[in-house]
Amino acid sequence: MSTGKVQLRSQIRAARDAFVAENTTTIEAPPDYRALLRPGLTVTSYVPIGSEADPSRLARAAVEAGCVIALPHVTIRTEPMRFLAWATEAALFAGPFGLQQPATDAAALVPDIILTPLLAFDAKLDRLGQGAGYYDRAFAQFPHARRIGVAWDVQRVETLPTDPWDMPLHAIITENGWTPRP
Repeated sequence: MSTGKVQLRSQIRAARDAFVAENTTTIEAPPDYRALLRPGLTVTSYVPIGSEADPSRLARAAVEAGCVIALPHVTIRTEPMRFLAWATEAALFAGPFGLQQPATDAAALVPDIILTPLLAFDAKLDRLGQGAGYYDRAFAQFPHARRIGVAWDVQRVETLPTDPWDMPLHAIITENGWTPRP
């Protein structure tokens, strides 16, 4: 991991934390996102950690459209993240890195849409994550899934350093709405 990414992660976390401390803004489900939703699709969401943007209204819109919800399930760093089925009222369990995740025996699902947290994004919709590579590996494992970032607009940067394995997002949803990949 380059020093530039480490420093950028620190700066963006601080900006994101400050934004959340001063705002009560929510992420709403924009029409362009709702237009993607169909009964039977699997939409992966996540439970936000700290000042991550909360995708719960996006997940609710997916459920209302008849989609199935899955959440990430992580065990150890060397194992890939799985997306496990989750009924919206089902109990969640503590996982590594502060994650709240479904029970280990929940069904593993293949995602059609991956709502992904992130630290930073740029105009090309390149994404900078936490650095563990879980979502990078999931994007590679499920290349046909639509990758949609969920973030605060304060997380937008001019440009991001990328690696050969980085896959850009198809769209980003912020408190200001939907931005598709150019």
